[in-house]
Amino acid sequence: MDLSEEYQHALSAVGVATLTALGGLEGAARFLHPPEMPRLRDWLRPYREDLGKAAAAYRAMAAPLPLAAFHKSFAEGVDLTERALDLFLCTSGPQQAILEVLASLRTYCRALEVFYGLHRFPPLSRYFVEPPFHNRLRELDPKPPEGVTVGLHHGGGERGADSRGGFCLYIPESYAAESELSLVIALHGGSGSGRDFLWSWLREARGRRFALLAPTAKGSTWSLGGRDVDSSALRAMIEFVASRWMIDRAHVLLTGLSDGATYALLEGLSEGAPYTHIAPVSGVLAPGNLVNGNLARARGRDIYLVHGRLDWMFPAETAETARDQLVEAGARLEFRLLEDLSHTYPREENDRILRWFDPRLALPSAVC
Repeated sequence: MDLSEEYQHALSAVGVATLTALGGLEGAARFLHPPEMPRLRDWLRPYREDLGKAAAAYRAMAAPLPLAAFHKSFAEGVDLTERALDLFLCTSGPQQAILEVLASLRTYCRALEVFYGLHRFPPLSRYFVEPPFHNRLRELDPKPPEGVTVGLHHGGGERGADSRGGFCLYIPESYAAESELSLVIALHGGSGSGRDFLWSWLREARGRRFALLAPTAKGSTWSLGGRDVDSSALRAMIEFVASRWMIDRAHVLLTGLSDGATYALLEGLSEGAPYTHIAPVSGVLAPGNLVNGNLARARGRDIYLVHGRLDWMFPAETAETARDQLVEAGARLEFRLLEDLSHTYPREENDRILRWFDPRLALPSAVC
């Protein structure tokens, strides 16, 4: 395709600025902690300035006709990235600031959704996979087997990805119908959604080749008290996925963040649960586990418990108490207390969790 030098330069500049800004937002989300907010805003401000300049130059360019659809979608992703940064950088009062940061992170996820639709563009393809796979991009997007659908799927009736009680599912584009996939089920935190939490795991799923299911709770959060309306829905989702794609039932991981972590233990240890491994992050061992027989069922179960020393919602002592109770109950427990983690998701822990869950999902030691 014959592109003008000016257009190539504008696209390259806005691409670099956008991907750098997305990386900055991901880093800010990892280190999100109330006392750190001024520092995080100072850190993100230069990204916003650089992106603003590059975006203005890109918008001023007339798109080459063959790239009209790409240009429009890419510009939409850039707009969402700018909006996410603006929301994060707002300096309102404490209560409003919390809402703006949450809106920023949701907008960031909408940007990722748009850009993933363009992931065959090599710079974006590299962004959506771990570095050891950067030289193997062609392997990640082969022609799918006939009759097999891969990539992102949304389930939830008319509202689709935004439906309470719905789900988002990712099947690696490199899926081969004759090979089984391990399954990771990732539960969002309170008031969150599977549509957003999916992005905490997709980069790993794409290269390492596992199925990723990100459900959305039926209510504003998971069934942590009263009647459990989520358990049967989760199990039905697993059966739906297993009926359409080859799933390795010996490797089914239930993980989650905050309320999702707390519910992962409640559901993961419940009677007849189909999960082989449980990995709660920044949650608690809910009192219900002490009276419903779950602790007895913890014997011999594989559990990977992650918590932050800086957690302001569930203090680290709650995790240490959970650790002691699960060990006493006979669980095979891995416990990770991260000194620099607040009440947020430690993306870097995914590698350890995956190697513990299924050694076949370890990163390749050498890439040709």
